[in-house]
Formats: sequence, structure tokens, C-alpha cells
Amino acid sequence: MAGKDIIVMRVTELRRLKVIQEAISKKITQTTAAAILWLSERQVGRLVKAVRKEGERGIVHKSRGKPSNCKISADVRGKTIGLYKGKYHDFGPTLAAEKLKEIDEISISEETLRKWLIEEGLWKKKRKRKEHRQWRERKECFGEMVQMDGSHHDWLEGRSHRLALMGYIDDATSKVFARFYDYEGTMPAMDSFKQYVEVTGLPQSIYVDKHSTYKSQGKLTIEEELEGLEEPMSQFERALEELGVEVIHAHSPQAKGRIERLFGTFQDRVIKEMRLKGIKTKEEANDFIEGYLPDYNKRFSRPPANETDVHVRLPKNFDIDNFLCIKMERTVRKDNTISHESKLYQIEEVVRTKKVTVEERVDGSLHITSNGGQLRYRQIEERPKNEKTEKTLKPRKRYIPPKDHPWRKGQNRGSNQKRVNY
Repeated sequence: MAGKDIIVMRVTELRRLKVIQEAISKKITQTTAAAILWLSERQVGRLVKAVRKEGERGIVHKSRGKPSNCKISADVRGKTIGLYKGKYHDFGPTLAAEKLKEIDEISISEETLRKWLIEEGLWKKKRKRKEHRQWRERKECFGEMVQMDGSHHDWLEGRSHRLALMGYIDDATSKVFARFYDYEGTMPAMDSFKQYVEVTGLPQSIYVDKHSTYKSQGKLTIEEELEGLEEPMSQFERALEELGVEVIHAHSPQAKGRIERLFGTFQDRVIKEMRLKGIKTKEEANDFIEGYLPDYNKRFSRPPANETDVHVRLPKNFDIDNFLCIKMERTVRKDNTISHESKLYQIEEVVRTKKVTVEERVDGSLHITSNGGQLRYRQIEERPKNEKTEKTLKPRKRYIPPKDHPWRKGQNRGSNQKRVNY
């Protein structure tokens, strides 16, 4: 066929052919040709022999137009696409390639899988947005600053109620800690921080947004500002200040980009991992995340610029619950009782102060303290009746005016008048 005589060359091969032909015609030496083509003299010698023997076709690579020896068979491709449509239809190529190798024992690169999915119309190329913000340098030491936030999402995909993931990511190493809760609030924040401290220790600072859990929404009046009073703090801010942890508030979501990107990754990966394992409850989700994070951190964390760990390890006898709790002051009444959350409590000890502190702890217990010591108390189920305040209501006596009252006189005059119709 005439088509077999057509030689298709790339521009690089045309350039090589020109130089090799000059070397064959003795216009340049093979050493010079090697320098021009950035090849070894030995390779140039091979090309010269090939062109002398085969002509211009000798410059073309011998594997051109032939299937690769490493080509994956059509059966493997068909099986992979079938599994993706059935089990991993909403997985990204990277995660799908991991699960195919881990569960289905099909070893395939993520780029090959991505190419197949695009050809089948099951995946679309995603353009990366250009970064327009100035990057902040990572902290040097592990524990120097930890980014924290909560993510409300349908983590169990309707198999249970919606959960909130309280997440922590170290700024220097990107090591992650996370736990699931029913909502994002003061108690979940304190409980998750307590568990983080038990694992790693107290960080030097924590980076959070301006959610009402982390920053009080109260504002000072003009009079209070003139008096030099400090702005009110949330319970979480107060607790961390007492523990010596600096709280830094971000002014935008982009400022704490690591924790935001972490939630994006987890909403893709963790949701699908829990789906494959059939997780249906918050307790099962927390058991899963506890076992999942070590492997995740081993794979995705990075070494810090400085190997020093600046987390503060607390002594065993340190009661962190005294700090991670909701504290409120209450006034002691004359009968040695206090009122809290519409409930009445009888203090069973002599209190020398007018104020006591009520502590609501993360385990649900209630403590009443005064000058650092705990007080014994009991809840009063029924409020006592105060006899002095109970008044007997007497029926009001009806007033009847006398006959000579002006009101009666006016009534009599009106009754004697005749009605005239016009």
C-alpha cells in the first residue's frame, strides 16, 4: 500500500535527521553532532548506522505505532469501569484508585483511572483557581498554633441525624485530630479540646473564627469603654485564658485555610469510607475516626521546620475539668439557697460570701464552688410557700349611690323628658 511509504516524523526527529545526515556526509563529526543533539557519541553512532541502512525511516523510534508492553488489558479496564459505576460512582480518581487496590485488588494508577473516567464521561477536568491571597508562613514548631473549627454536614448520608465534626489541624505539621458531636457549641468545643489535650498536650495558641462559641457577641457600652473595661469573653475564651492558651480570631475563612481544606477533604474521603463500612451512629463514627486518623496523619502530615514539640504536658493530678466548664456567678439568698436555670438549690454548708460560682461540666455534672472549694448542695424539687405573700382576696363591695346623688338626679330629669320626633 502507498500509505506504508509515508513516514510521519516529529519536529525533534526532523531536527535529528538533519544533523545525522550532515554527520554522514562528513560535514561535521559525530562528536559535534552529539553536542548539537545533546546525545552521547555512542547514540549518535547508532543513529548514523540506522539511517545508512534504512534511510530516513531509521531516525523514527521502532515502537512507533505499536501497542505498549505495559498496556492494561481491555478486560481489566472493563472490570474497573464496572466497579466504579457500581460502588465508587461519586469517588474521585485518587480515592477510587486507593479503594480498588485495597478492596478489589486492582492495582491501577490514579492518572490512568482519571483518563479512563474522562473518556467514559464519568469525570470532568477541574480547573484550579488561581491563588490571589498572600501565603502566611507555617509556624516552626509542633504545637505552636492549632487551627480549630466545626463542620456541620450530613456525615452519615441520612443513616442518622446530621453531625458536627470538631476538627483540629496543627499549623506546622498538618497533623489532624477530630471528633463527632451532635452540634457545634461550647460543650462540644470544650470536650473536644480536652480530648486533644489528653492526646498531645496544651498548644501555645489556637486559631478560630468569630463563631459565638469562640468569641462573645456582647459589646461594651460607651460608659463601660470610658471606664476602661475589657470586652466580654465567651466561656471557651475564658477557659483557654485560664489554661494559658492564646486565642486568635481569624477575620475570614481564607485566613484559616488549612482547616477549611481539611473539611473539604474529609467531606469527600471520610464520608465514603464510613459508607463502605456501614457506619450508622455517632459512636461508631467516633470509633472509626479514632482509628482512621493515625494512618491519615502518617500519610499527609509533614515534618516541621523545627523538631521541638512545644505542647505542654499536664501532670496526672491536674483536673482540667475545673477550667473546661461553663462558669456563672449566683447570689446566695438569706435562706442559703441559689437559683440557677429556673431551679432552686439548697447549699448545705455555711457560706461566708454573697456570691458563689456554678460550674456546668462537660460530663453533665453541676458543681457549686466558693473561694476555690466545692460546696455540698441539693436540689429543692418544690419551692417552699411563703405565708406572708399569700393574701386572701375579698370580694369587692358594690357601691350604690344615694337617691339624692347628682347622678340619680340627672337620670330622673332625663326620664321625664318627652321624645319629639321630627
